Order: sequence, then C-alpha cells, then structure tokens
Amino acid sequence: MSSNMSLSEDGNKLATLLVALTQPDTNAIREAEVALKPILKDARSIPALMEVLEARGTQPDAVRHVSAVLLRKRLPSHYSSFDPDTKTTIQTKFLSLLSSEPERTVRNGAGSIATTIFKLDAGTPPGWTDLLQFIATAAADTNPEARELAFILLTEMTETIGESYREQFTSLLTLFGTGLSDSDAKVQSAAVKSLGQLMSYLSDEKEVEVFSPLLPNILNVAGECLKRKDEDTVSVTLDVLYDLSYSPSPAITAMLPSIVQFCLICLANGELEMGVRDSAALVIATLAESKPKTFGKDEALLASVLETLFSLIENSPDSAAGALFESNPAWRDDFDNDQDDTFDSPSETSMAQGTLDMLACEIPKKYIFRPVIERAISRLSSDQPNHRKAGVACLGVIAEGCSEPMQEFLPDIIPHVLGAAGDQEPQVRECACFALGQLSEHCQPRILTYSDRILPIVFALLDDATISVQATSCYVLEMFCERLEPEGVRPMLEPLVRKLGGMLESTPKRSVKEMAVAAMAATAVAAEEEFSPFLPAVAQIMSQLMVLEDEKYFTLRGRALECMGHMAIAVGKENFRPYFAATMKCACEGLTTDSTDLKEFAYALFANLGKVMGEEFAPVLGELVPHLVEVIKQDEGSLEQAEEQKEAFSQLDDSDDEGEGGNYVLQVRTALLEAKKGAITALGEMAAHTGAAYVPYLEESVSVLQASATNWHPIIKSVTAEALPSLVIPSVAANHNGEIEYTKGDTSGANPLSPHTTAVVGAVLNELLTLMKDEDKETVGKACEGIQSVIELCGPYALAPIANECLANTHALLSRQAPCQGEWEEGEDEDDDHESYMTSVCDLVGSFARVMGPQFVPYLDQFLPQLCYYAKSSRPASDRSMAIGCLGEIAQEVEGGISGHWTSVFFPAIMAGVGDTDDNVK
Repeated sequence: MSSNMSLSEDGNKLATLLVALTQPDTNAIREAEVALKPILKDARSIPALMEVLEARGTQPDAVRHVSAVLLRKRLPSHYSSFDPDTKTTIQTKFLSLLSSEPERTVRNGAGSIATTIFKLDAGTPPGWTDLLQFIATAAADTNPEARELAFILLTEMTETIGESYREQFTSLLTLFGTGLSDSDAKVQSAAVKSLGQLMSYLSDEKEVEVFSPLLPNILNVAGECLKRKDEDTVSVTLDVLYDLSYSPSPAITAMLPSIVQFCLICLANGELEMGVRDSAALVIATLAESKPKTFGKDEALLASVLETLFSLIENSPDSAAGALFESNPAWRDDFDNDQDDTFDSPSETSMAQGTLDMLACEIPKKYIFRPVIERAISRLSSDQPNHRKAGVACLGVIAEGCSEPMQEFLPDIIPHVLGAAGDQEPQVRECACFALGQLSEHCQPRILTYSDRILPIVFALLDDATISVQATSCYVLEMFCERLEPEGVRPMLEPLVRKLGGMLESTPKRSVKEMAVAAMAATAVAAEEEFSPFLPAVAQIMSQLMVLEDEKYFTLRGRALECMGHMAIAVGKENFRPYFAATMKCACEGLTTDSTDLKEFAYALFANLGKVMGEEFAPVLGELVPHLVEVIKQDEGSLEQAEEQKEAFSQLDDSDDEGEGGNYVLQVRTALLEAKKGAITALGEMAAHTGAAYVPYLEESVSVLQASATNWHPIIKSVTAEALPSLVIPSVAANHNGEIEYTKGDTSGANPLSPHTTAVVGAVLNELLTLMKDEDKETVGKACEGIQSVIELCGPYALAPIANECLANTHALLSRQAPCQGEWEEGEDEDDDHESYMTSVCDLVGSFARVMGPQFVPYLDQFLPQLCYYAKSSRPASDRSMAIGCLGEIAQEVEGGISGHWTSVFFPAIMAGVGDTDDNVK
C-alpha cells in the first residue's frame, strides 16, 4: 500500500470536509456535518473514505482517524450493495492496513471496521474466515503490538463469535491461553479483557465450560495487574467475575474460594480507587446470593471475608451508622463540612456493611450467624473504640438477615448493646443506637420484652451532646415504638412527648427534626388513645411544619403529614375529626408542588386518613381518585442510549438505518417509583374503608391496577397485589350490606354474589392468579394473601371459577417448583432458611379448607406430603411452626375428612410438635 498516494476528486472533497471536523470550531464542524450527511448516503462515499484512510503521509492522522470513524458508521448501510469482488477488495485492504499501519489510533479504527465487516459477513457461511486467520497469525507475531491487536480485535468480535462461530471455541481456547501467559503486560491485559468479555457473554450457557479452565490464569494476570496498579484490567476482571457469579458452571463454583480471595485483596487495598473496591465487594455479595450454601460451608473462606469486613469498619473514620443518613439531604446540610464526596461515593464502611448485610440475608443462618456474633461481641470488650464501634455496628447490620436466630440470642446480645449505648466514645454510642434501631425493627415481637431497659437509655440519649447520637436515638424510638403496646410506652409517655416536642422547637438541625417527628409518630401509634391528651399540642407543632415552603424543608413537611396520619390512627376518628380538614388541605397543597417526595408523604396520609375516617373520607374521592390513577399510569422508567454509544459525529449516523441504534439502558426514576407505590397503597386503603361511596371509581381503579400488575418492577407488582383485594370491598358494601353469607363448600344453591360483585371478584382474582406465578417472592406472598382475603369474604362461588388453577399454583409453591423458587442450590434441608412468603402460601391452604370444607378432602393426598416436608425436624423452627399450624387449620375445617390421614400424618405431626425443642412449635 502506498503511503504517499494521491486522492481522487471524491476523496479530496471528503478529505476537505473531514479536516473541518478536526478543528476546534463548532460552526465549522456543524457546517461540515450538514455537507457530509447527503454524501455519506451514497455508496460511492465508502471507496472515497477508504482512500483517505489509506493516505498515510499525505493526510493528517487525525483526518484518517475521522475517516475510520465514519466508515464504521456508514459501511453497514452500504455493504450489501457491493458485489462479491468489491467486498473481497475491501476486506483485503483492511487486512493490509491492520498489518502495516504504525499509528495506533488509525490502526484501532481500522480494526473496528474490520470487526464490523466480520459481523456483516457472519450470515453468509463460512463468513470472513481470513480475519480469524489474520488474528491467529498476529497473536504469534514477535511484535507485541501485533499480539495486542489480535486480542483487541477479538474483544470487538465477541458477540459475533458467540453467535456464529462457536466451532472456533477450541482453537480460541489455545489462543487465549497463550495470550494470558504472554511476556508483555499489555498483551496479557488485552487477552484478559477479550476472554473475559466472551465468558461474560456465555456466562449463562454451558459453552462457558470451554473457557472455564482459564479462569485461574485470568486471576493470576489480574493479580499481577494489581501489583503494577493497572486498575483498568482489574476493574474489567471484577466485572467478568460479577457476570460469572450466577453461572451454572461447576468450574465457577469450584473456583469460588479463589475468586473471593482475589476480591478480598482488592477490597482491602487502600490504594485502589473506591469504585474498583466497591466492584470487588459486589462480586463477594453476589456470590453469597448465588451460591449461599457453598459459600457458607467453607468456614475458612467465610472467616477470611468476615475479618476483612470487620477490619474495614474498624479502620474507617466514617460513621458506622451512616446507612441511616447517607441518602438524607438534611443530614448532608447539617454536616456540610466538605463531605459531599463521602456521601456520593462508596466508603470503606458502606462497602463492608453492605456486603455483610448481603451475607447475613443470603447465607444459611447456621453458617453465618455465630461467626459474626462471636466477632462482634469479642470486639465490644476491646479497649479500642474503633473495635467497639465495629462490633456493635455489625450486630445491627445482620439484624435483618439473621432476625430469627437473633431473637433467640437477644438475652446475650442486649446487655452488650445497652453497654455500648453508655460508652464514653460518641461513635460507639451512635452505633449502639443504630444497632438498637435495627434490632427493634427486625426482632419483633421479642425485643419488646426489653422495653423497660431500652426506653430509659434511649430517652437519656436524646440529650446526648453529639448530634448524630440524638438523631439515631430518635430512630430507635421510631423503630421500637411502632409495635409497642400502650402499657409498654405508658410509664414514659409524658416525658417522652415533652422531650421530642422540645427537640422539635429547639434544635437547629433539620435532620434531627425529621427523625424526632418520625419518633413522635411512632410514639403516638404505640400509645393509641392514651396519646389523645397530647394531640392538640403536637398537632400545633405539626401545623407549622406542614406549611413550610422552602424546598429543602419538604421532607420535614412530609414527615409532619406522616405524623398527623399516625396520630389519627392512634387516637381514632372522633378525636382527630377537628384536625381532618386542615391536614387534608395541607396535603393537597403538596400535590401542586414538583416534589415527588412530598407527594409520596401525601399519599401515605391519604391511606391512613381513609382508614381512620372511613365514610367521612368519601367527599374527597372525586378529587383524589383521578389524581392517583394518573400517577399510577405514569411511566417510571425510560430507555436511553447508553453512555458508551454517545460518540463523536452522532449527527452523521444514518437515522434510516435499522440496527444501528446502539445499546440502550433503562433509566429508572426512583422517586416516581416510590410515589407510584404510595398512590397504589392509598387507592387500596380508600377503597377498603369508604364503603359503597367508592363504587363509582371501581372501573377505573380495576383498570389501572390491572395495568400495574404487569409492571416490570417487583415493588409495583407487590403493592398492586396488596391493593387489588380492597377493590372487592366497595361492591360487597353496596350490593350485600357489607357481608356475604355463604355455606362452607356449598356451590349447589343460588349464587349469593351480585353480577357486579362477580365481575369485580373475577377481575381481581385473575390478576392475583397471574401474580402467584411471578418471579418475585414478596409479590407471590402478597398475591396469596389477596386471594385468601377475597375467597374468605365472598365464599366458594368466588373460588369455584379459578379453583383448579389456584390449587395447582399453590401446590407448585409448596413443591418448590414455582417460578419464584428458581433453581435450588444443592445442599441438605437443614441448610435452608425460612422463607416468609411461604407462610402466606400455607395460610392460603388453610383458607381453602375454610372455604371449600369437605370439597378440599380429595386434595389432601396432594397437599399433605408437601406440608409434611416443612414439618420435618431438619427444617427451621419457623417452617415447622408454619406447617403444624396449617395442619391444625385443615383438621379444624374439614373435621372428619382427615380420618384417612390421622395415623399417617396428623397424629405423628402432633406428637413431634409436642416434643419439639422450639416453644412456638409446641
């Protein structure tokens, strides 16, 4: 190829325009783009662009690079119009250019075009195999740049190779193996990126096994990259490991210890960028989620992970209670000491706590609980404050995932946490409050037995000199008091309300005000009607907060609305009536703002006031229901072009070309998602409590919830499943005086359901049936609860049309064959933990017995063996208790119908339950 060639007329014309594209002149670039667009639509532009690309020595490299960019953009739309000889000529020229071009940017640009041609030819066997031969030759070249180029090309060819050239996998395995052991670091890195991308592409397919033997080599290269601070290759490796985390490949499972150890090295390396370390933490957490039993059984590996996580929390200066505040704008404003980066990016503490939380939620409790508890308690006796901080913080972190064993262990844990609450170091007291709040939230109801010890300590911490301790103590009150009975809060009710009211009036810290309002709301809920004497004074404080107009105070304004709703629930309709109109006015004014957070608080208020005020809420339905329906209809996600696709000269893309749109990603508006969730809940509560007055709004409500039941997000589907049954209640109120009389199991007489009720019930149950087969477990549980409430309200005639499908869905769930149960990781039964949604499934089985009566007896042969599976001694105590309770309900409802199963199922289950070691099972 000549390096000093002269250009044709078309080539010269294009070169002039391409020069303009390289100038720092926006107007010149825009004019050149306008002139180029019609030219590039003509197939003759391709040879002209190639002339410019080949004109080494006569055209600037920058211009030649631009020609390569435009060739890659435009060649796909013209390639099919070329005859075979022209295509061969183009291919030959690019192979020559790849082998002789010294300028890296131009060579890489030419490589991108070559891989594009490779993809275009893949549909015409045998395809452009000469490029594969070129790559094999380049990979064996003595020039390291040629070897690196081979893997750069393979990286860009990943999708095409994965789709159309799988017969090349064996030869590629050898090629990659050679690249990973290359003496040149750049070649090694290129090989890692190329092989990693292909393995990511194949991660959920059996063909990934072909390349799995090279995973140790990838980790070795990545380890060397760590030493020479090649963060790019390390980051790529971690991305690949994340993609492989869910791979069914046995080789990946066998490599789990090595993968986790590499990630731990990255996570603990303080010289790495925080984003890279966070990627390492994500791989560890994802492996715990995908392979929990394998992870948990490796005691040495789990110990190594836990030591690293505890060490990160110990050595980080960040607050270990930061999970409460890191997304709270008020907290940022109150502590705006140039810590924006700390809040916006992951910290060592947040990474460690997030990973530990995932481990606690996913790994079987028999493996994860005691190692964490032992490490936490041993640190609480340390003379080093940072160790005590880590110890008590980690107790709080695992409270959600290990709530069941944690409740059993409370007598041993509580003294340590309360001791930490009196620690001389503020960071330890703060974390003790965090732990108490987590225990209060996730260890109900047993934590309530410690109210006489917890409340006085928390009350004292409200006066702590450290603001963060004051705030976290408010959080404890909120979590603890939500489920406390009046007698539990009564001894401290008056001083507590006075203290919180005083904080609201005196503290300048917005974050403390917000948490104090939340604590006041929870206190009201706990006190119930005993809160009535305090209502006027507290409502006066809230009335001032509910009209705040500065946007930065909107969350505080919303918290005040929330508090009014909770106080309404506490004191009841009669006591709250004087405040109803003013509160509703403030909430409706919030709907006129652009704040989705404020709207979300308003929707929660509507739900609570609808519940409290009942039919007195009906006059506002005409205004609120249409608004809520419109909110629910909004799209909370949109497809946007991925950042990597937004490149130079996008105006020169051919908008008429198909398949050239690039990759798109779903951008989720989280605030709208939460607002939509609140709107659905409000709609359900208003339907459930306003009686016949809601009937005019049923048709549009059913329609919009049918649509939201197919939403892509599990949160929306779950809350929809919860709201759907409420739509039956207004029809029952209007057509049946609020109650349907039916005989258990009797469908021989006249149908007691009105045509209107029949239609609503059918629409609701059909949606819930579909949601029973959803992949999200919480949604499935809510769907089961919804079906239970509808059939128990409306009787056997409601169940009859869907009985076969509903029974089949329920049996599939009990048999662990439903979509939400996926593939089970191999392991013994005793490794499994209780799944809360299964309680809803078993409750639905009990409901079948209550509604069907003797008609359920023929199904016992199918259902009893599955229930007995959960009653086995090897199952968790919660499973055994759940199964025994379900068997009891069946026995009670079908009575003599269990006689054929008495000696084989019911009597043995009773005897085993009586002798069980767990009190709840007994």
